[in-house]
Amino acid sequence: MQIEIATRADDELYQAFQRLVPQMTNNNPPPPLGELHALLLDADSTLLLARADDGAIIGALTLIVYRVPTGVRSIIEDVIVDESARGQGVGVALMQRAIEMAKEKNAKNISLTSNPMRAAANQLYLKMGFHRRNTNAYQIKL
Repeated sequence: MQIEIATRADDELYQAFQRLVPQMTNNNPPPPLGELHALLLDADSTLLLARADDGAIIGALTLIVYRVPTGVRSIIEDVIVDESARGQGVGVALMQRAIEMAKEKNAKNISLTSNPMRAAANQLYLKMGFHRRNTNAYQIKL
């Protein structure tokens, strides 16, 4: 397995997200090619990919590092491991690389949220050293 930073929004990346996103959520459709291209152009966002030994994309994670008045912060979003590769360390490898990158960019912390229904993902985050925060999460639909 190899972890890499996505650099091209091509048909391979598009097809991988068509397959992976429905394995993570039914709330949002897979991204069109243009959205993947915009993501790769976003200076604050890094799309990490996990590739199997045969080169197939088997996982992904987005790391966002940004500056606020109180310092540099980061968020991990959309952690997805293909059903066929779960339990093989793919999620751990993606998370480890994201943590390294956030440290390199001087982030003070990494935040993430996860649906309670995603039990394996939640166990992974705790195993990686994340702690549940006692906070209120708010959202407004635009």
